[in-house]
Amino acid sequence: MTFPFLPQWPLLADPLLWFGLLLLAGAVGGEFVRRVFNLPSITGYVLVGLLLGASGLQLVNEAVLTQAALFVDIAIGLVLFELGRRLTLVWLRRDPWLAATGVAESALSFACVCAALVWFEVPLLYAAVAAAIAVATSPAVMLLVVQESRAEGQVTERALHLTATNNVLAFTLLAMLLAAVHREYDAGWGISALHPLYLLAGSLLLGYAASVATLALARYLGRQGDRAYVLLLGMVVAAVGAARMLELSVLLALLTFGVLVRHLDRRHDLEAVAFGRVGQLFFVVLFVVSGAAVTRPELMAGAGLALVFVAARFVGKAAGVMSFTYFSNARVGAGGLVTLALLLMSGVPLAMVHGTSHLYPEFGAKLAAIVVAAVLMLELIGPIALQFALRRAGETGDRHEQPGG
Repeated sequence: MTFPFLPQWPLLADPLLWFGLLLLAGAVGGEFVRRVFNLPSITGYVLVGLLLGASGLQLVNEAVLTQAALFVDIAIGLVLFELGRRLTLVWLRRDPWLAATGVAESALSFACVCAALVWFEVPLLYAAVAAAIAVATSPAVMLLVVQESRAEGQVTERALHLTATNNVLAFTLLAMLLAAVHREYDAGWGISALHPLYLLAGSLLLGYAASVATLALARYLGRQGDRAYVLLLGMVVAAVGAARMLELSVLLALLTFGVLVRHLDRRHDLEAVAFGRVGQLFFVVLFVVSGAAVTRPELMAGAGLALVFVAARFVGKAAGVMSFTYFSNARVGAGGLVTLALLLMSGVPLAMVHGTSHLYPEFGAKLAAIVVAAVLMLELIGPIALQFALRRAGETGDRHEQPGG
């Protein structure tokens, strides 16, 4: 006798079930690390992911990661939109040395990582793509630690602006190198030339279109907090969906959206809104998934090169930041603290690796062997370095934890 009203066996897990379980596991792990070790919650999220994922208990497998991809993209979209909205172009015009610092630390980190990897006999194309990924600083970790610490001040704002700058430059470099990857696999000249152009121009255009539509709707709905919240959250999710549908960059589109929606709003039609707790839900899953996605073979294959990657990246960023900070009227010691803050790497670089794997699985697998172990290392120590830098600068809201406090 059959009972058609019962669920099929074996049970198929719904994506929302996994979202909830990852959220709960991450929240518990993050709070445990924060309370017991006084470390950023993000470190706990990543450790939970490692424990549950392919390199641990294997409870979170490839199918679960695929189902969680939508939530991860929404998390990245919220982070990049929020980061873009915090940028002040007026400050960059007032202090051009800050913009120069962003270009310098990006260029030097690219050059140092590429040269170091080539020295250790990594093929030039793989070394260049890995170096382009190394340029990026994790915007998600940066924003989450800043929000958790309630940090404000010169070091905080410089780190946020440099994070936005080097993410844009990292994506631009990757788009340009994509032409060489296409040629490596004998794609036609049309694909090699048009694909990078489509990614860059299409993502910028999507960000612009989203900002214009948002401001038009804001004028119609009026300045009310609840409506503005729904409007922004809906537009961010829609923009992420459009980027996924059109095979564009969520990173560049949402960062552009965030920057333009602030600077095109000359009539102040859009009320300032913080995503707060809703955003936090997606951020927890983002970091748990990024830890769960790491496999043992990737860690073993890249363990040696990871140290080279991390050291070369740090040297490049330190040289770029320290060379220009003096001219930028920053206070004494700010350059070193900003350099520590820029150690972060996390979900966005891993998304860049997975994006390459989607096009050419063989290339993506070899690239992951170079990058993933280094990203994991910086994903664990980066939040701690950022927390230390912000506290040392005396810019966190936790006054009792600051030096001399």
